[in-house]
Amino acid sequence: MQRSALPLLLLFIAQALARPVVRSIRSAHEFDRLLKKHGTETGLPVVVDFYSDSCGPCRMMAPIFKKVAKEFKDTAVFVKVDTNAQYELSGRYQIRSLPTFQWFVGGKKWNEAKGGIGEGPLRQMTQQAVTQAEFDNVRLLLDDFVEYYGQVDPTKSREDIESVYNKCLKSSKSKFCEGGVASTLVRKLKKKYQTAPKTEKRFVPQESTTKSSDDDAGSNKEQSTSSSSSSSSSSSSGSGGSRRASSSSSPSNNNSKDPKLHLATKDQLMEELEKRLDEERDAQAEMESDDADEDELDQHRWMPGDFPERVVIIGGGPAGMSAAIYAARAGLAPLVIAPSMGGKLQGKGVDVENYPGLNNVTGPSIISHMRAQAASFGAVFEEDLVTKIDATTRPLLVHTNATGGIPTHSIIVATGAESNWLGIPGEYELRGGGVSSCATCDGFLFAGQDVIVVGGGDTAMEDALVLARTSKTVTVVHRRDAFRASKVLADRVINHPTIHVEWNTVVEEIVGVAVDDDSESETQDLDDIPKVVSEVVLKDTVTGETRRKAANAVFVAIGHTPATSFLEGVVEFNPEHAGYVQTVGTSTKTSVHGIFAAGDVVDAVYRQAITSAGSGAAAALDAERYLSEEGLGNEAAEMEAELLAELMNDTNEQAREELGYNAYADVGGRMQGMKETVAASAGGEL
Repeated sequence: MQRSALPLLLLFIAQALARPVVRSIRSAHEFDRLLKKHGTETGLPVVVDFYSDSCGPCRMMAPIFKKVAKEFKDTAVFVKVDTNAQYELSGRYQIRSLPTFQWFVGGKKWNEAKGGIGEGPLRQMTQQAVTQAEFDNVRLLLDDFVEYYGQVDPTKSREDIESVYNKCLKSSKSKFCEGGVASTLVRKLKKKYQTAPKTEKRFVPQESTTKSSDDDAGSNKEQSTSSSSSSSSSSSSGSGGSRRASSSSSPSNNNSKDPKLHLATKDQLMEELEKRLDEERDAQAEMESDDADEDELDQHRWMPGDFPERVVIIGGGPAGMSAAIYAARAGLAPLVIAPSMGGKLQGKGVDVENYPGLNNVTGPSIISHMRAQAASFGAVFEEDLVTKIDATTRPLLVHTNATGGIPTHSIIVATGAESNWLGIPGEYELRGGGVSSCATCDGFLFAGQDVIVVGGGDTAMEDALVLARTSKTVTVVHRRDAFRASKVLADRVINHPTIHVEWNTVVEEIVGVAVDDDSESETQDLDDIPKVVSEVVLKDTVTGETRRKAANAVFVAIGHTPATSFLEGVVEFNPEHAGYVQTVGTSTKTSVHGIFAAGDVVDAVYRQAITSAGSGAAAALDAERYLSEEGLGNEAAEMEAELLAELMNDTNEQAREELGYNAYADVGGRMQGMKETVAASAGGEL
């Protein structure tokens, strides 16, 4: 019975020891233990993704982070921290922009990157961290150090040698000279004496779980056999043999089976209980699997085929999702190319109140439901960025950042618009240090602090209302004496007790202050000291007077510019509104046959989610009509039908040859509604 249960036990242990691809951190205590473990036991670097579910770039980077984590699963540890839930960690590591990626080597912060940095930089910086961890995996023993100096410099006394070694101990904060300090010391000695002292690995890679499990199983079997033989020999050797066996096995039994809890103090018991709870939480977290999420993503992921796509939709906002729903329901199986951020609506943290039929629903929720609806009808998705379109060939060719060229018969452009910036001193330098264009993404990072919103439209009003939920004070800076936003939103802002409005005022400069970096890096780059927003310089547009105002963050909400740069030289643009695509009449057709445009790339007046969704539906209808007029159907299905028809014809001919002579054919076939005998006699009379 015990022998049959042993494999199951070993399998459970193997599953518990396996690390997940990306681990979710649930508490600051868990994060500290993880850093300590990999800083003192494994030596693996830890890559941390500080994110938020409401952050568009965070959603874009999530699958990239998981992909890179799989590539480095044996050489690095990847974790993610939800900043909405882990305020302590967000404050400790000064997270002021999302997403923020941090690399820890030896339990200390080693590097940092902010924003949607992309797959290449994430992989490169992770490889650098892995290389640094391998470089620091060195331990120099005192005896080897003394022996080395005896060979290269016999004149140096032992006291001098121990003095140098003790400095290394002090710097490495360990009982050995190890880590980056030891590695640097060894490198300098090799450069000076042309040879390096003998070292050993600080961390030895653990053997595979399967091998260790098998070894444990073998040792347990041997131990069981020896125990059985010892028991039988002791029983046959009299009382003296029993006492010897008892005395030899007593220490082992005391250590493994008798913890002597009655001798422990209350503090020791509490410490042991906390340790065991931590181990249980670790085992539970490490057994979590994200295979279900991957299966859900893979289910609607695009796979290249042998024929051109019928419809490619560029953009994942309301216009793109509406076009995808209509095109999918028409049986066109559209391909949607867009990063997972989902456009402006994805970034709205306030409830969307002006979309018919929806109440108390946020922007991200709307986009998520639209995406699920489109996928249910057959739409497929590719998370990528379009770089250019080649309209000189047929079919059209869509070039993307990672996927390459995708041939298609029609294109619907629904890329929306990008945020505008002020272009003032300090704005670019302090992005990620308190300057942002997404209050929903970064606003909660400044809870209980003073923030500024620049702008006077609907976006600025929505950002101010979002920030007023958590910030100490919100100041809206507007260059005119009245808002151009809708009256409902403007009234809410003006009457809000936490929000103050600075009329006829512009921001001239954003000033930052250096902060203490908690990285404890051995080589501090003085030209790259992190800074955060401390104040702004305001200017009165009427009097010209300037003054300074303290602030911890500045959120820029001064409008958007259509994301149509990849269409330059391809389609015609609206001469009255720069950057907006020119369409033919009231349709969504552009100047190029087969290319259609919808949403904020053509609408310079309304720019609403509901109008974008309507134009997206119109673009799908126009594209469907275009494909029908051009006779561009489902080429894959048509070829399959032709092959099936040829196969059926061949089968029918073969069947006719096998049947041979048909008597009914001579009398004109079988007569319907008559018995065969009657028909035969009637045929004879005729």
